[in-house]
Amino acid sequence: MREIFIGTAGWSIPTAHAPKFSSAGSHLERYARIFHCAEINTTFYRPHRPATWARWAESTPPDFRFSVKLPRAITHDSSLVCEREHLLPFFDQIRTLGQRLGPLLIQLPPSQSFDPLRAPAFLETIRTEYPDGPIVIEPRHPTWFSSEAEQLLCHLRIARVIVDPPICPASLTPGGDPSLVYIRLHGSPRMYYSSYDDAFLDGIASLISKHSSATAWCIFDNTAHGHATANALQLLQKIPG
Repeated sequence: MREIFIGTAGWSIPTAHAPKFSSAGSHLERYARIFHCAEINTTFYRPHRPATWARWAESTPPDFRFSVKLPRAITHDSSLVCEREHLLPFFDQIRTLGQRLGPLLIQLPPSQSFDPLRAPAFLETIRTEYPDGPIVIEPRHPTWFSSEAEQLLCHLRIARVIVDPPICPASLTPGGDPSLVYIRLHGSPRMYYSSYDDAFLDGIASLISKHSSATAWCIFDNTAHGHATANALQLLQKIPG
């Protein structure tokens, strides 16, 4: 059966939408009774204790999945130079999630262009450390939408994120690994604050339906006013099954 994951960045439950969730348990336990995935962004800023990762795994059902954002020391501070020892502490943490570990999210800074020498080594190092798991990348420089970058992503089985607001027209279409479609919706026109209207969500549902052979993820990151939760609930109603 095809896997479709719809959720939010984090798992907060805004007061306005609390009645739609069970009142029993932690925020994560309540969230996971409705949604089947969440994106962990806090790893970009700081590590977490093993007990924290274990608690998250224990608080969710077996079919729940977390996507996890790589630390900024790896994606932003390294200028695409990354040795295996730089990755080991991060991977030691996230493996505590066990089977609930889903895609790794590589978000690059807007200043990071595609470097045909550094990019392959950088991404191969990450792929070697996570040989069988899904990996997605959100580049934010137009040079990452070239045919050379596309070939590299396909070769390493890394999916390019569909993102809104887009940095260029190509960022509204999937790229790289065709077996995974990963959508990140930050809010538009005002990032993190704006809600998406019904017509936009219909378009996202159609996009997911169009790529029916791929595992699909859609993460709402417009969390500032709680719109992510509302939009994710709306999209759930638009997806068959």
